[in-house]
Amino acid sequence: MVNVPTVTDASFDAEVLDSTQPVLIDFWAPHCSACRTLAPVVEDLAREFAGRLKVLSVNTEVSPLIASRYAVRSIPNLLFFKDGRVQDQVIGAVPKMKLLKVIDRLLS
Repeated sequence: MVNVPTVTDASFDAEVLDSTQPVLIDFWAPHCSACRTLAPVVEDLAREFAGRLKVLSVNTEVSPLIASRYAVRSIPNLLFFKDGRVQDQVIGAVPKMKLLKVIDRLLS
């Protein structure tokens, strides 16, 4: 996840819950092949929605507390936050169109 900033257990509240922008978080792990498949899509979304949507990543091996806090049991797992609350969730390596529909609802 080269172009997507990482959020950790320590920075999560400030970066996500206190964000004035909607936030997409990609929960992933290095061993997950589906996560590697989805990573370029997440990076595209970060570029496409820069300034309107904060896109972050959480390595579940490095920051397991966040994953546990939001009951992330399988990866890739995308959580969409607005005003500090989870608004939607997408699990698995899904097509970009599906994510665009969720983002459109989140930003409207």
